[in-house]
Amino acid sequence: MPILIAVFIILIVLIAVFWSRQLAFERAEYIRTFMFPSGLFDKLAALRPELEAKDRQLVARALRQFFMAYLTSGRKFVSMPSQVVDDLWHEFILYTQQYERFCQKAFGRFLHHTPAVVLGANRSNNAGIRRVWWHSCLDENINPKKATRLPLLFAIDAKLKIPNGFHYILDCKGMGKREDSTGSAIYCGGDISSTDFDGGTDGFDDSSTSDSGDTGGCGGGD
Repeated sequence: MPILIAVFIILIVLIAVFWSRQLAFERAEYIRTFMFPSGLFDKLAALRPELEAKDRQLVARALRQFFMAYLTSGRKFVSMPSQVVDDLWHEFILYTQQYERFCQKAFGRFLHHTPAVVLGANRSNNAGIRRVWWHSCLDENINPKKATRLPLLFAIDAKLKIPNGFHYILDCKGMGKREDSTGSAIYCGGDISSTDFDGGTDGFDDSSTSDSGDTGGCGGGD
């Protein structure tokens, strides 16, 4: 009898693991193949008229990367590192019903908006930035600890020359003033694993393969 109970428990655990992985796979595929609402890119074009159609598609790809970072982190708190991607995210949220349906299918819950941020005094935001860096790097097969290039989500503002965007470079060692030719601040990918900002590296390498893992509600942002 104890053997049958043990076998039954093992079977339940295996079924639960399989179901969790299948659900995570289906949610990831949904994010990757989701068709954004008709008219959404027109909203971005009105807001950022300097962007060409191919640029707007690149912004959408970066937004998918942000959504994937939230999913693959176990739906932990994430922070948005790009101004232009934040623009598209905000416009998407204004399509209220479509965004709610997207969140339910992609995450099983509503993903609230938080403004784009960089490393600073707020420990929660810092953890969110580090977490997004980690999972965005993995999404592009980049080693987050020894990156040789920036993931799209951290590179896109500079790539598209977004005014007042968050312009990242991989390493700021040896630089003088951290600003570009337009006077915009330059941020460093190398700082993300540093303890200089808040004394820790919360969010960096705390990856979770569990689709149900969570540390405080609705992630980026509750």
